[in-house]
Amino acid sequence: MHPQYPAHWEADVVLSDGGTAHVRPIRPDDAGMLRSFYSRLSAESIYFRYFGPRPRLTDKDVAFFTNVDYDNRVALIATIGTEMVAVVRYDRVQPRDHAEVAFLVEDAHQGRGVASVLMEHLRAAARERGIKTFIADVLPGNHRMTGLFRQAGYTAQSQFEDGVVRMTLDLSSTETALEVRLAREHRAEARSIARLLTPESVAVIGASREPGGIGQAVLRNLLAADFTGPVYPVHRQVRAVAGVPAHRSVSAIDGEVDLAVLAVPAEGVLELVEECAQKGVKGLVVVSSGFGETGPEGLARQEELVRIARAYGMRVVGPNCLGIANTDPAVRLNATLAATLPGRGRVGFFSQSGALGTALLQRVAQRGMGISTFVSAGNRADVSGNDLLQYWEEDPATDVILLYLESIGNPRKFTRLARRISRSKPIVVVRSRGVPGGHAAPVLAMPDTALSSLFAQAGVIRVDDLVQLFDVAQLLAHQPLPAGPRVGVVGNSDALTLLAEEACVGAGLEPRPPVNLGARAGAAEFAEALRSVLPEVDAAVAIYMPPIPGDCREVAGALLDVARESGKPVLATFQGRLGMPDELRVPGAPGDDSPGRGSIPSYQAPEEAVRALAHVVRYARWRREPVGLVPQVDGIDPAAARRIVADALAGDAGPTAGGGEAEREIDATALLACYGVEVWPSYVAGDAEEAVALAERLGPPVVVRSADPEHVRRAGTVRVGLTDAAGVRQAYAGLAALLGSGTPLAVQRMAPQPSVPTVAGVTQDRYFGAVVTFGLGEVTARLLGDQAHRLAPLSVEDAAALVRSVRAAPLLFGEYGYQPVAVEALEDLLVRVGLLADALPEVVRMDLDPVLAGASGAVVLGARAVLRPVTTLRPDAGPRRLR
Repeated sequence: MHPQYPAHWEADVVLSDGGTAHVRPIRPDDAGMLRSFYSRLSAESIYFRYFGPRPRLTDKDVAFFTNVDYDNRVALIATIGTEMVAVVRYDRVQPRDHAEVAFLVEDAHQGRGVASVLMEHLRAAARERGIKTFIADVLPGNHRMTGLFRQAGYTAQSQFEDGVVRMTLDLSSTETALEVRLAREHRAEARSIARLLTPESVAVIGASREPGGIGQAVLRNLLAADFTGPVYPVHRQVRAVAGVPAHRSVSAIDGEVDLAVLAVPAEGVLELVEECAQKGVKGLVVVSSGFGETGPEGLARQEELVRIARAYGMRVVGPNCLGIANTDPAVRLNATLAATLPGRGRVGFFSQSGALGTALLQRVAQRGMGISTFVSAGNRADVSGNDLLQYWEEDPATDVILLYLESIGNPRKFTRLARRISRSKPIVVVRSRGVPGGHAAPVLAMPDTALSSLFAQAGVIRVDDLVQLFDVAQLLAHQPLPAGPRVGVVGNSDALTLLAEEACVGAGLEPRPPVNLGARAGAAEFAEALRSVLPEVDAAVAIYMPPIPGDCREVAGALLDVARESGKPVLATFQGRLGMPDELRVPGAPGDDSPGRGSIPSYQAPEEAVRALAHVVRYARWRREPVGLVPQVDGIDPAAARRIVADALAGDAGPTAGGGEAEREIDATALLACYGVEVWPSYVAGDAEEAVALAERLGPPVVVRSADPEHVRRAGTVRVGLTDAAGVRQAYAGLAALLGSGTPLAVQRMAPQPSVPTVAGVTQDRYFGAVVTFGLGEVTARLLGDQAHRLAPLSVEDAAALVRSVRAAPLLFGEYGYQPVAVEALEDLLVRVGLLADALPEVVRMDLDPVLAGASGAVVLGARAVLRPVTTLRPDAGPRRLR
């Protein structure tokens, strides 16, 4: 890394057409690259940049353009392979927070979004250097440049003077600018995945004649699926594989190659990636193992693989993966090692595990479910679940998204995407507890319960195992969402209907008394019972387990007819069969024998059906809730809060206990006051008489407590309800004897009673960003870890859900003999804390403990914060980049 500019000024980026490029600051040794770039520009591009002809650059020009100080003069270039394809620069002018900006993009790469992504990165670099305004002089005919500025989402003013348009751009962050950036990111990443999943030609590199060979397996699966484009086996020694003529190298193939599948020993992969790059291949699937999962040497090879691929515009699936598939009849792609591929369906499926992928696809096929597309990412060195989310959001062939995750590459981005996509397409996730070696993903420090809370905030359906994954998926793919938790149960087995009812109660659903039709019930009886039950419920479970198996088509037809009439979800335990039985199918699209909307999923046991339904009921409830917006809150002063943090980090406070030297622990009273949160003051007393004097000044009643933050959670370290001098003296003496004479004791006003102790806090997770935590302060709740979590900033709806998510929440609402408290005051407190956490990433931890919630409000009695300078980019922040 160049020593004169920050490391994060370099990035791999996805362009608007799905290709990739590398962005970095220009360097003196780029002189030759700059000359080559300039020689490929058209006269028109040069004219628009320099307002006149400039056929070549002089040595002085080249030296000036390539030597910058990365402060007053900054230039960023975009490279693809070994060529520069664009450059953007700013030069600081007076006033010092202004800079002139100019772009130049090679003609062959114009229209690919290079300029817009460079603009994002230049803007970020300029803001770091104190630049607040960009000024650009543009010729009136340069519509690309004027359009770029106007579409960027920044505040822009234009003025026609001396034959040019002067555009002034305010670089301040705005909602519009953020929306534009995210929209561009979405389109680019979706297209990069579309290029992988809809290739017009495929090369299989390493396809040999050896039985059981990986390359041969991929080739045969491609041919068996009847891929609609040409397939090119590549092998240095053989003339043909599986009856298809082979090529000695990728470069020897006459036609274009969109997708290359690499199935060669790991040691030879990098050379082949270079060859694919020179051929113009658009995407790679690396099924080879021997990379990050094998140790440091393999990890270095994996990182180099990704670096080369991205530098030449290619995305990579893998390495160590099963492959990719697309069941679209116009594509028919099975570039996987799995011979069994499910038929056409409405489910998109992402699996990180290569070894498990084959078994997963077999299970999907066995259930009679179909898929739209499938990606096995293996070590997830490049293409990730986040990329697939972007693609599936726009894919009309995908209604339900399934994710088997072993790691989350960019957790904050995942939750942002999931929260948006879940509003229209359900996302069902299984996440393994461990992270296999070789994955290019962080090990999350947050507890698994916190991860579940953040999934719930984003509307993600998290299930415990693969069986549940498919149980929920087949319900979502073929039945409508329930409008509520009321469930009707109709069956011909008294025992099974009772089991279904009990399962509903255990899952938090509201079952109606089950209808038992008797063992001999037929189609007419089932139809009549279901018609009578459905108007009174939101979903129904039909149980058909005849004592003597026979032709069940009439019963199945009756169930289908009634379910389609009602428009409500119906599930079945149909002869104990699992999946999508033929009898319960509604045909899919014309010419498609996959189950369509309205097909009834079957489960082996009623409890499994109810469990799946409970997940979907919770998801449907989340989806009906309004989209929460972060509120505008009165009485906050973010600038003052930033000054407090800056002063504290610049001061001489000691390091936190167990923390690094850069960390500082402070009393958070002044910081919280900047966000409208009052912390009741407490005053340390040196002896009993000083405690009495403080109590008289505060006015009764008061409390005497330990002033040591470590004692907050310890029972017996506070004496409450003290109204006279004798009581204060006695309390002081008793605590001093209990805790030792060296423990500082404090006097504080006593909060109104009755009240419920609660705790709130903030953690800056390295990958998720700011997370707000809430729980009750009761000893039992603390011991059980009864806490809930939400990503900051919080909407009003987030804060309300956070309070209600803890298991002990009924104590706040007047149950079990407690008095109801002002819950809205707690919610307002959490919103304000969330705003603080989001605005100040330097606050790595903050504890508000205790927070007493009473009938009239919430009182914060103590607050501490740990600060640390920000040295890395916040997750999912800044300009677009591949992470």
